[in-house]
Amino acid sequence: MIDVKHIVKTFGRQREVKAINDVSFTAADGEITGLLGPNGAGKTTLLRIIATLMAPDGGSVTVDGRDVLVDHFTIRRSIGVLSDARGIYPRLTARENIRYFGALQGLSGDELEDRIEELLRALSIVDIADRRAHGFSQGERMKVAIARALVHDPRTILLDEPTNGLDIQSTRSLRDLLRDLCADGKCLVLSSHVMQEVSALCHRIVILGNGRVVAAGTADELLEQSGESTLENAFMHLLESRAEVSP
Repeated sequence: MIDVKHIVKTFGRQREVKAINDVSFTAADGEITGLLGPNGAGKTTLLRIIATLMAPDGGSVTVDGRDVLVDHFTIRRSIGVLSDARGIYPRLTARENIRYFGALQGLSGDELEDRIEELLRALSIVDIADRRAHGFSQGERMKVAIARALVHDPRTILLDEPTNGLDIQSTRSLRDLLRDLCADGKCLVLSSHVMQEVSALCHRIVILGNGRVVAAGTADELLEQSGESTLENAFMHLLESRAEVSP
């Protein structure tokens, strides 16, 4: 479970840019929580804070009851992160990339190799497993990055635009994988600006605009709040009517 309370994050010499401005929400175990918003809404910054990669200027975040500022090393071992910077090592094969990150998480031997094979099959990348990553397509790099994030079977999973670069078949396979992880009781937070993705996967949706939460709830609750008949129209209505321009 992730509990975000009144998070603030600013940038600039005078802290004049408020990337995150008093954001609060909860992401439950066994659910996929979607962060939905336009570019610049603060989605990636928020995920970095939850992942202990960036410290907030105010507020608090806990992951399974542990504070990200106090227990960051423990939290890093319990979460899987797919960031916006994929960071695949081009001189390593797909298998070696995944193995390396598994070793960093303390896995070794048959346990690690079995986990690698499981993920290669689940993400349909067996055929590129022993090719160097240099020259991979964007979708192939994405799949390896996803496998790398999941290799240690994390309890909490943070995904920043996970379907970026994937074809239709790969996107459907990833959706099935994420639903299986959710059914296993994992806590997933998914950042996206793709309405179809959020609608298809997420149990709860948090709409961000100008660094603030402008609305939150299930897809049906957002439709009710907006009075609209589609999630896309609800998103636009709530964003335009509630988002405040940051000073």
